Amino acid sequence: MKSLEELKRIKEKKLRDLKFRDTNKRGEIIVAMGTCGIAAGAKETLEAIIKELDERNINDFAVVQSGCMGLCEVEPTVKVIIDEKQPIIYGHVDPLNAHRIIEQHIVNGKVVEDLVVKRGDI
Repeated sequence: MKSLEELKRIKEKKLRDLKFRDTNKRGEIIVAMGTCGIAAGAKETLEAIIKELDERNINDFAVVQSGCMGLCEVEPTVKVIIDEKQPIIYGHVDPLNAHRIIEQHIVNGKVVEDLVVKRGDI
């Protein structure tokens, strides 16, 4: 029997795989929505990301919610995956920092170094 965490990981991977089958998507923005993330403001962060992408008419990114990434001390956390590049995980992503990530990383291709907590997958 699989644990709840194992099932969540399987679900997240399958959802990512399905979204990447859409050839119109250049990348993915994943917002951790575990209990600690929500308590730290992840809902507001998610809303800010969606609003920013919408205002800029950026529709080649999938925005996905995930469970806890295991980085509770730096929540809210956001993972950005662009094409085949190494994923970047950002921490302490409030709505203002979400704007910075969209502006600098998504639009201009420059990692927001002061928010990076991990490079690569967890």
